Amino acid sequence: MQRSFVELLRGNIYASLSLYPALPFVFLTLFLTAAHLVFKFKHGAAAIKYSFIVTTSIVMVSYIIRLL
Repeated sequence: MQRSFVELLRGNIYASLSLYPALPFVFLTLFLTAAHLVFKFKHGAAAIKYSFIVTTSIVMVSYIIRLL
């Protein structure tokens, strides 16, 4: 994840996604969590939950593909 973040900072989006495909979704989950804590959205908890499920699914699929 760290190398993916460094590549993203360098502007290499393809390299970043090839190293860790879940990175944008991790950022989305962190952003939704911070926004919900500050603004108390009506359905913020559900959005965070679904974002976490998607992120975890992408991490697991990516891990299984790398094992094969």
